[in-house]
Formats: sequence, structure tokens, C-alpha cells
Amino acid sequence: MTSATPPIHRDGAARAGLMLAGVLLLAANLRAGITSVGPVLGDIRTDLGIGGTAASFLVALPVIGFAVVSPIAPGIARKVGLERALGGSLLILAVAIVLRSVPLPGAIWVGTAILGGAIAMINVLLPALIKREYPDRVGPMTGIYSALQSGVAAIAAGLAVPIAGMTSAGWRLSLGIWAALALIAFAVFLPQLRARYTPADKAMDAAAAEGADAPADPAHVGPMWRSPLAWAVTLYLGLQSTIYYTAITWWPTVEHDGGLSIVGAGWHQFVFQCFGIVGSLTAAALLHRLRAQSGLAAIAAVVVFVAVGGQMLLPALGIVWVAMLGAAGGASITVALSLFGLRTRNHHQAAALSGMGQSVGYLLAAFGPILVGALHDATGSWEWPLFALLVVSVGIFITGILAGRARYVGERA
Repeated sequence: MTSATPPIHRDGAARAGLMLAGVLLLAANLRAGITSVGPVLGDIRTDLGIGGTAASFLVALPVIGFAVVSPIAPGIARKVGLERALGGSLLILAVAIVLRSVPLPGAIWVGTAILGGAIAMINVLLPALIKREYPDRVGPMTGIYSALQSGVAAIAAGLAVPIAGMTSAGWRLSLGIWAALALIAFAVFLPQLRARYTPADKAMDAAAAEGADAPADPAHVGPMWRSPLAWAVTLYLGLQSTIYYTAITWWPTVEHDGGLSIVGAGWHQFVFQCFGIVGSLTAAALLHRLRAQSGLAAIAAVVVFVAVGGQMLLPALGIVWVAMLGAAGGASITVALSLFGLRTRNHHQAAALSGMGQSVGYLLAAFGPILVGALHDATGSWEWPLFALLVVSVGIFITGILAGRARYVGERA
């Protein structure tokens, strides 16, 4: 009788492969719909006849959507299931991308707002999925998906103008084409939608909790909003995201005002994104080797401080500072996203902490570029805005040390 691999092994391998592909495609959709806007924003303003203030709000709208939707994402996932919530978010994302690209009055605003909500759902629930599927590989998996989202974000920004020039559809095609990526991700993730997280799985969570402080009941995920550790994680995510969104919004202008050409500043943004990938992968390689992440978070914060200070004092070495800023940013976001899984005992807690962290954190990040721009307008220079970013980097250092301690949310000190 010929021996054969039992079907359960083949099914398990197939599911694992599809799950990994699904996770990576979910990550690929997290930033492309956002970074593709900036390079064609001038065309959008001209076509729609909107001013600078409205254009700035259009760019900030998805981040505001993160803050609004993130708190309710864990509750939705508990009601419909983690897989269904993620799959539905991909479909909604595809619809939103198409909607904002059609020539209908107000469509770009409505579509952009819905896009922000859909990405917020994926932002919050993806760390929970990784916590559940890869409990011993949270750091490396987070680093891989963080690097991938940065890579696709860079590609989307780089292709925006060439795609817009291909047809008379212009910027509408450049933005709308990314709906295809969301649909591809949904197709690959589709087999997971037939799965439900069963009572037996919940019992496994309870067994893994090993203590009363880690709730097994998915409806009760612990007092996140009263936890000092949860607030440290939240503020760490928010402050490091403030640096990132300020950098992609204002750094080219800072460098141009410092004497660099527009073309050079654009290439420096490419360097920024590339070194972000390097930082993400480096952090991913280190995270699973560390019991606590405080040291890694602190080192990244120091690099941010040096990069911002270097831009203030020696702008001629801008390529060095932007590379350092990108690498530190990539490492920081990987650490921040990993903390949702590393500071919790089960995926229900991870989703709750992710919802809290991303709602408050991204709200803080949304106002960062606005306040930096206002400070520049008030002072007429970049000296004080950059000094403010130095202060933010000190905040990243402090919160990173607190959030990186080897403890769990709800655990008594």
C-alpha cells in the first residue's frame, strides 16, 4: 500500500501558505492608497479647484479616519469574526478607492473618508491576527509586514505621476488603480472567511493566559484605558508616527529651503522610504531575540534626535540625516506595532490594545504636521519646528523605554 501524506497535513500546509500570503497582501494595502495621493495633489487641486487648506485636509482625512474607527474595530471583529472583519475591510477599501476616483461631486471626499476607515480596521486587526497565528514570531512577522507596507508605499508614490500621464484619466487612474491590489488581497484571503474562531480556540487562549490578569472572555479584554503600560504603548506609537507623518509632509520643504533642489528633495524621500525598509527588517531580526524592547526603542529614538539635530546644524549632509531618520522610523514603527502582541497574552487583548493605541496615536500623529506647519508660519523659519521635533524624539525615548519593558497589560507591577 502506497503511503501518502495525510490530508490534514496538506490542508494545514495550504492554509498556512494562504494565511501568510493573506497577511502580506493585507499589509501591502495599508499605505498605497495614501502615498499615491501626494505626488498628484497638484493635479487634484487644479482639477477640483480646491485651495491649499482643503488639500491639506484631504491628505489628513485618512489619518483622522484611523483615529475615529480604530476604537470600534475590536468590537466588530468579536461580533463577525477576525477573518470576516478583515475580508470585509478589503472589499470596502476597494470600493472606496474606486469611489474617490470617479468624476462625481464630493466623491473624492466620501471615498477618502471611507478609505481611512477601512485601512483603520486592517491596521487594528492585523496585529491581532499575527498574535493569534504566529504567537512566537510576533516581532519578525510584524517587521516583515511593516517593511512590505513601506515598500509598496514607496512604489505607489513613485508610480503615481507616470500612471497619471498614461491616459486622459490622469490622477483618477493613478489613484483608482490600487483598488486592484485590494481585490487581489481579498481573493487570496477568501478561503479564510469560511473559518470561525471556535470555543476550543478560545479555550486555548485561556490556557495560554496563565493568570487572572489575562482575561479569557473575548468580550472582556481588560482595562486598557486604565493601564499605564497601555498608555505608554499608545503614546510611543503616536509620537513616533508624528515624526513619520511630519517627515513625509514637510521634510522635502525643509531640505529645499535649506538649499537642496526640488528634484534632490524628491530623491531624498525615496532614500527615506528605502532606509525605512532596512530599519523595519533590522528591528524584526532583533525583536525575537530580546525579552524586553526598551533598548531597541531607545536607540531608535536617539538616532531620530541625531538626524533632526543634524538637519538643523549641518543641512549640507541632508542625505545622511534623511537616511538615519528613515532607518530609525522603520525600526520604531516595527517595535510599536509589535508591542500590541508582545505586551498582551492573547489576540483579544492585542486587538483591544491595538484599537486604543491606533485611535489615540494616529489622532496625535494627524495634528503633528499641522502644528509644525503652523509653527513655521508663525516664526518664518524651520528652526523652531525642528526643535519641536527634537522634543518629540525625547518623548519617544521615554515612552519607548516604558512600553518596551517585559510586562503584560493588566499585570500587576
